[in-house]
Amino acid sequence: MVILARKTQSLRQLVRLTWCPWEEKITEAAIISQHQAQAVLTSQPRAIGRARVSVQHKDGAVRLKDLHQAGAMKLLFPQGRPHPEAVMVNTAGGITGGDRFNVSATALERGKITVTTQAAERAYRAQPGETGRMETRLEVASGAELNWLPQETILFDGCRFSRSLRVDMAIDARFLMVEPVVFGRMAMREELRNANFRDRVEIHRAGEMIYYDGVDLEGDIAATLDRPAVAAGARAMAALVLAAPDAEAWLKPMREMLPPSGGVSLVTDGLLVLRLLAEDSFTLRQSLVPILDRLTENGLPRCWRL
Repeated sequence: MVILARKTQSLRQLVRLTWCPWEEKITEAAIISQHQAQAVLTSQPRAIGRARVSVQHKDGAVRLKDLHQAGAMKLLFPQGRPHPEAVMVNTAGGITGGDRFNVSATALERGKITVTTQAAERAYRAQPGETGRMETRLEVASGAELNWLPQETILFDGCRFSRSLRVDMAIDARFLMVEPVVFGRMAMREELRNANFRDRVEIHRAGEMIYYDGVDLEGDIAATLDRPAVAAGARAMAALVLAAPDAEAWLKPMREMLPPSGGVSLVTDGLLVLRLLAEDSFTLRQSLVPILDRLTENGLPRCWRL
């Protein structure tokens, strides 16, 4: 293949000719714009990762049923845990513009699984016009339990990151999730003055949507967080949701454990929602880890303590 590029007054040009020596003639000619040709030459490699796991209750124990992983997303399973624990590892080292990740986990009838991350995820500076994306799909069958407990997502200045989480659960299933987010590295005195973060979470129980949450932060995120009605200067936050038949029983214990910068409510029957703000990730963990320990009956993944 020979690639030629010449500027013409019409801004369209003959830039690609495919030559087949075995036929000794030109078999294809393509006319593309100079802008398209330049995009091909300057495009950078992007990370793509997929992971899928399911568990089932069989022969008196919960065991893996299906497992698939590809690209930059891997799953590790620590030994000695009371039920399967999937630890996500992003071998790309973080997420930047153009990266694509897809994760799905299923707890079949009477199954139980916890999904977490090896360390904090990082959303790095992105090229103009490019967005890193993470899509997660979780399913919890009748009598099953699924804990979605990733560690913090750290947003860097200049990042463009969009993620979505959808949960489909049976009416008697139990689902616990937490999503901590840190806005810049406080130890580095980093402020998010030009960044983009989009987050969507929706939970469906027996086919009915019971929870929908969205976050859209763009531009000078630090200035937005400084507003008293938004975060009053906090640089770390966490959203925790417990969807379970016994959710109401946890309302009083959670309120007793929360600092003044947190709040928890029973949104509807079987749905508890907790919000927590903190000045940094260390302070956030001081409040969050004891709460997660209690909700998981001291089953918080070990990687949270490393």
